[in-house]
Amino acid sequence: MKYQYLDMNSYKRKKHFDYFNSLAYPYVGVTVNVTITDFLKKIKEKKLPFFLTFCYCISKAANEIPEFRQRIFKDGIIEYENCRTSHTVALEDGTYCYCTLDSNMPFSQYLPYAVSEQAQAKEARSVEDNEEDGNELIFISTLPWFTYTSFIQPVPMPADSNPRITWGRYSVLHEETVIPVSVLCHHALVDGLQIAGFYEALDRTIKNLQI
Repeated sequence: MKYQYLDMNSYKRKKHFDYFNSLAYPYVGVTVNVTITDFLKKIKEKKLPFFLTFCYCISKAANEIPEFRQRIFKDGIIEYENCRTSHTVALEDGTYCYCTLDSNMPFSQYLPYAVSEQAQAKEARSVEDNEEDGNELIFISTLPWFTYTSFIQPVPMPADSNPRITWGRYSVLHEETVIPVSVLCHHALVDGLQIAGFYEALDRTIKNLQI
């Protein structure tokens, strides 16, 4: 995947980067209820798969935010042109595997491609991401069995800098359908401002998706 190195000498968050990159747990995360009332109606009318449709929206929104495409690399920062997602796929034995998807295409092309890739992932049953490509991934998972108000992610040691985005079961709140969406990012790269930007981009993507 294409990327560029950021100039750390002119990087405005250099002090923030150095501080948060030195922490044992350098992550920042929140959970927000995202309104999907009209979005869900359109999905049901078109009989589209909820997960893959929402995953596309999540990926497009995340890629709108440059900081979500940035990774710590050799004590510096690289920024990818586009980042793929790696999501969990449930298997019949109660475990799961991983599936990697590229959303850099119209939704009409993405859906059949994603269905095919997910079927292949189920056959492969892999729980390992390709080490060569893993740095650019955005990790996606879901908890469709329940709604929630907070979520704690397992993270590696030493810390990686891949964003992690998770959502739970949608529910009705004050006559609107909402879904909890959790974001976990490396604080050396991402602040609350960029996380807020992601949720704003997700709201726009949901509203403007052509399906």
